[in-house]
Amino acid sequence: MAVLVLTESLKDELSAFLQKNKKADLITTCLFFIEKKYQLHPVLCLRDKTIYQSEENLIKQLESSGRLWRETEIKIQTGPQGVNEQTKKVYICPFTGKVFGDNTHPNPQDAIYDWVSKCPENTERSGGLKVKRFFVSEDPEIIKNYITKKKEPITKIVFSSVTTGKLFNSKKAIIEDLIHNQLKPIPLTEVPNQNRFQIEESFLQFIQDQLEESRISAFVEALSDCPEFTSFVEQWLEEDKEDA
Repeated sequence: MAVLVLTESLKDELSAFLQKNKKADLITTCLFFIEKKYQLHPVLCLRDKTIYQSEENLIKQLESSGRLWRETEIKIQTGPQGVNEQTKKVYICPFTGKVFGDNTHPNPQDAIYDWVSKCPENTERSGGLKVKRFFVSEDPEIIKNYITKKKEPITKIVFSSVTTGKLFNSKKAIIEDLIHNQLKPIPLTEVPNQNRFQIEESFLQFIQDQLEESRISAFVEALSDCPEFTSFVEQWLEEDKEDA
């Protein structure tokens, strides 16, 4: 039988656990010990109702199987031109230079009235109200001054979450969203008792390997050499006799 050596830090953690959980059975105590020894951080993935050994393990599996993100292409386009080559008449705000064209806005005159009545740069008043003063021009040379070259749409590669379908600017942002909204930490002592969730295959195999009879016997042997654990070891041995 392999000899198990308990470090002082593991002894302290086990002692604190057993003092808090005086009726903990042997398997539960073993699971607590395994979690601390291997520094495990199991997580429940709410999306697929599966328990994984750690966030890192989950992300690695999802990424390698293409179940975390997908690259997608989006087009980013600026707003429509206020004036173009077909514009014959413009309405201009004298305070900001805001312009409405007769062919780029369905109601340019109403639009300019509304604009100047709310324009923060318009400090002119008449009867306590902002004046609705604006310029109108049909001069092609004036109009030409307001024509800006229409920018072509920008194509950008972004990432869509396989889980939610939401778009993110980076893979890192998708991972952060997954961690914050889809993962829930779960103590190893609670993992085997879950009946609503499955345990990821390699993690399940790890737990089964750690709970082999020879490993459990080595664990009990190591604890029996420490006086502070004697009462708990005797309790487990007595329970084992009763079960037999």
